Amino acid sequence: MVVGQAERVTQDRVITLFCDELGYRYLGDWSDRSDNSNIEDGLLTAWLTRRYGYSQGQISVALHKLRTEAFNHSRTLYGNNQAVYNLLRYGVPVKIEAGKVTETVHLVDWMHPEKNDFAIAEEVTLSGNLERRPDLVLYVNGISIGVIELKNSRVSIGDGIRQLLSNQQPEFNQWFFSTVQIVFAGSDSEGLQYGTIGTPEKYFLKWKEDEEDDSRFKLDKYLLKMCEKHRLIELMYDFVLFDGGVKKLPRAHQYFGIKEAQQFVRRKEGGIIWHTQGSGKSIVMVWLAKWILETNPNARVAIITDRDELDKQIERVFTDTGEDIYRTSSGRDLMSHLGQARPRLLCSLIHKFGRRDIDDFEQYIKDLKSQPSPTVGEVFVFVDECHRTQSDKLNKLMKAMMPNAVFIGFTGTPLLKKDKQTSVEVFGDYIHTYLFSEGVEDGVILDLIYEARDIDQRLGSVDKIDAWFEARTKGLNAWQKDELKKQWGTMQNVLSSRPRMDRVVADIIFDFNVRPRLSSERGNALLVASSIYDACKYFSLFQKTPFRGKCAVVTSYNPQAKDVSKEEIGANTETDKQFVYNTYTELLKDVVARSGKTKTETYEDLAKELFTNEPANMKLLIVVDKLLTGFDAPPCTYLYIDKSMQDHGLFQAICRTNRLDSDDKEFGYIVDYKNLFKKLENAFAVYTSELDRSVPGVNPDILVHDRLKKGKECLDNAIEALELLCEPVDPPKGTLEYIHYFCGNTEIPSDLEEREPQRSALYKGVVTLVRAYANLADDLDAAGYSATEIDRIKRQVEKYKDVREIVRRASGETLELKAYEADMRHLLDTYIEADEPRKISPFDNLGLIDLILKTGIADAINTLPAGMKSDRNAVAETIENNVRRKIMKEQLNDPAFYAKMSALLDEVIKFRKERAEEYEEYLKRIAELTKQVGSGMSDSTPQELDTPGKRALWNNLGQNKELVLKIDEVVKAARPDGWRGVQAREQVVKQALYSVLNDVAEVERIFLIIKAQKEY
Repeated sequence: MVVGQAERVTQDRVITLFCDELGYRYLGDWSDRSDNSNIEDGLLTAWLTRRYGYSQGQISVALHKLRTEAFNHSRTLYGNNQAVYNLLRYGVPVKIEAGKVTETVHLVDWMHPEKNDFAIAEEVTLSGNLERRPDLVLYVNGISIGVIELKNSRVSIGDGIRQLLSNQQPEFNQWFFSTVQIVFAGSDSEGLQYGTIGTPEKYFLKWKEDEEDDSRFKLDKYLLKMCEKHRLIELMYDFVLFDGGVKKLPRAHQYFGIKEAQQFVRRKEGGIIWHTQGSGKSIVMVWLAKWILETNPNARVAIITDRDELDKQIERVFTDTGEDIYRTSSGRDLMSHLGQARPRLLCSLIHKFGRRDIDDFEQYIKDLKSQPSPTVGEVFVFVDECHRTQSDKLNKLMKAMMPNAVFIGFTGTPLLKKDKQTSVEVFGDYIHTYLFSEGVEDGVILDLIYEARDIDQRLGSVDKIDAWFEARTKGLNAWQKDELKKQWGTMQNVLSSRPRMDRVVADIIFDFNVRPRLSSERGNALLVASSIYDACKYFSLFQKTPFRGKCAVVTSYNPQAKDVSKEEIGANTETDKQFVYNTYTELLKDVVARSGKTKTETYEDLAKELFTNEPANMKLLIVVDKLLTGFDAPPCTYLYIDKSMQDHGLFQAICRTNRLDSDDKEFGYIVDYKNLFKKLENAFAVYTSELDRSVPGVNPDILVHDRLKKGKECLDNAIEALELLCEPVDPPKGTLEYIHYFCGNTEIPSDLEEREPQRSALYKGVVTLVRAYANLADDLDAAGYSATEIDRIKRQVEKYKDVREIVRRASGETLELKAYEADMRHLLDTYIEADEPRKISPFDNLGLIDLILKTGIADAINTLPAGMKSDRNAVAETIENNVRRKIMKEQLNDPAFYAKMSALLDEVIKFRKERAEEYEEYLKRIAELTKQVGSGMSDSTPQELDTPGKRALWNNLGQNKELVLKIDEVVKAARPDGWRGVQAREQVVKQALYSVLNDVAEVERIFLIIKAQKEY
């Protein structure tokens, strides 16, 4: 058996594969043939005559037009290739004589793939400035559509890719590639990679299908899959995209996602496509919409997004593909155009469906359902980020407007149970999924590295804190002082103190000077702040550093004078709203609004453009919620998190850094100042696991019924509880009677004190009622309430809200907090000190895929009972086998318990420190677990077993060291090169194992372990 065989042997085998298994004609060795071309006139003419019976005149005109487009020297290769593709796909318009009708000459029979002439030639010499000779060229009807470069198994497949790329340069044979649709590079050892014209090396793709089939070389397997006649024609017809100067082919998951979606569409059935963040979900929308419109002449497609950038991208992509798309200005505009035959393709922003002038939403929906807007054709509605955009009101509105439409949802994260219930009602079940871990494995996105940093804090002068607080709160009663303590003595406010934020700013600037990609100015970062106030505060701090002019703040805030019209409190101080307003006013003062944009939108557009295209000139974007979903900026390498996040929000945020960029971007980096690793574990486990089928997707009616039934029970109980509480109020139960019952004589302190339990029950009861009503407000009729009952419930809700407000004001249990904002900010900024941030995660460049998935942490989380998954202690204890003590309770006792402001702040800081220490200990445990799993080595493993393969054998051979070393020796001596997947070579390894084990069953068991170890 020859190992590492020559390229010639591989080439002969591949030619045989194309001829014998795929049914291509062999055209011969064209190394000495003159005038090789990408358009072989003789082959094309013969096929056009044989297949369609075109006249010689028609064929001559068609060939002239094809050559004119292919060899246009005034255009780029991209331009020529796009022009040729349009002729291939749609045919060549031909007019033989003046006065005769124009006819279309079809160069490819797309509807009957087997009737095309598929052929392969080898060593096709291409004359030009510098002569080149591609190994194999694929022809369809005499037009070259594929080029294959093969390398022997000892040479990197990258050499083949670089050869393909250099061939496309003007100084070599760029002209030849004007007709080429797909290029391949392959070898026996590395398999097959594919791209198209202009595809950079790092974006060459690998196909993935029937992974369990390991019967032959991966090169052969995937050439058979991709170049099968029907598949190749389908890829060329349905899956080529010219997108803003970049020609694109599908990744395997995109192809199979669309194939599944096509089945749903044929059945007029909705569903959800879950393709992980950064894996090309928008392109899937484009290909699917294009297919629907072409295969169903009655179809209309409306694409609903929640991001202006995506709305624009969709418009651009479709325009580039020659499809007319109409961007609507409102929901009303969308419905108006759907009521006409044209346009067939529309896009709209989700928020344009909102109607702010609707007083009675229930009645509005009823009216729509009774008189739905007329639509022409069969309407298919694509909803992007369907878990996020489908609020109850919006999905009801869209369903009522388009009752017969088929809704298809797209999401980059799967649906958690609580989301899935409502989303399944709207869309149906999953159509296709592509997990984060699959994307990393396929090289579609980057893995992420996590680093936790802790900033210790302490109180300055306790006496000054208390003196300041007492001086600034003179005249407040005890309840009001307690309210002020509750408002300001919180973890969030402690963490928003200026000394701590100063440390974060200095920390980020330090990273930009020393960290890879940041220091080279090839990468940049996002900082996620807890609030718009914090974002503005961070921005103002960065303005005093070298980041001035290279840092921007992007939030949902747009300054309006009315924002601060009721904020003035005198005393020459700023409230939080005034600070935000003043910060934005200052940063926007020199911005000139673009046409149709506000100054804020213009500022944000400029910041995003610089961030994406010129990372050296826009180093940092400070955000709160915006840009954490759907914002694709390849330079973004670091995400600094200073905000508590979880579930969808956390997972989507960290994925901002996972986009491929230049070769020096190997990972996306997550720097966490908020101890979020447990939430990250949970999100990662959920969003990389198989589908949660515990909530049925087949019968949305059951889900609706259960949700409405429970909602009705909660609402009825809340009303009943308040009616019982207020029953003793004297008639006629007016304002005075309620004050007397809940407050007594408000001038007598003992009366107020005695009635405090009733007031507390009232406040809690009203909160419960308002929540229950809000959860069911849009479904009251569906829940079984009559029109009279609905009217009564609405009046009761308003009545009890009014009672609560009257009682609170009468008892003095309200406080205008704005007047104290500046004083409390000063207290926290002045008297809480902060240390340098320190790294507390000992993971050292270990990707999250290895850290969370391969260690079994994800499995541990996902195998917990449903009710325990949200319990961070339960998750941690499961992973660590009960080796750490329980984390102290999350919430502090009522701050009113603390007599002094300093005591409360001190308790918050102590709690934060204790929690940080526990968190650090937890991260150490995880690192140790990872180390053990990664090495497969326990304390009892002998030192001689110094490789993963030996340790794997040790763990599976009864910890017999001598047997392990003997097997390691014989396998390494006997193994042929490239033995995996080749039956004869695998037999050599098995024979070597049998010489030691003398047991066929044991050989098969150990062989699988050997095969999985890269060192053998």
